[in-house]
Amino acid sequence: MVAHALTPKRYFEEVTTPALLRGMQRSGRPRSEFQLSAPIFVITGDDEAELTAGAMRTRKQIAFYGSTPAYRKVLELHGWGDLHAELHRLSLAGEWDVMGSLIDDEVLEAFAVLAPLDEVADKIRDRCDGVIDRVLVGFPSSVAEDTVIAALDELRGQPVRSRP
Repeated sequence: MVAHALTPKRYFEEVTTPALLRGMQRSGRPRSEFQLSAPIFVITGDDEAELTAGAMRTRKQIAFYGSTPAYRKVLELHGWGDLHAELHRLSLAGEWDVMGSLIDDEVLEAFAVLAPLDEVADKIRDRCDGVIDRVLVGFPSSVAEDTVIAALDELRGQPVRSRP
């Protein structure tokens, strides 16, 4: 299964994984024969300016997805149902830039990994360990290719695996 990027760890733990396990149990399939993949939002950079710029772009992306009725339950799990309603209202009014300003740090950190380059691999691991078998990582285009490769190599050195 490939999950959506707007799936925080808590939603995997409390909703997605239990539903998958129930379905696998009914079909007689062991968890070890199933792989859960998910893209994650990654905000990183060499300095505070890069982190701030990345956070602004990601806030807008989260706001766009959060305005969609299909993701209301994801927001409601965290107590952010009113945020969905406001984002949806603003989307209908075409207020796309305003929507991003409603994504505060708590919401941002629930949906995205935010860390300087030297900490990003550990933060990705923390975000995904125990819930995602295959992480689809998208680094900002401002991050040099060799830096991305080094971070991915660090992740591969300590594989991210789901619990059995």
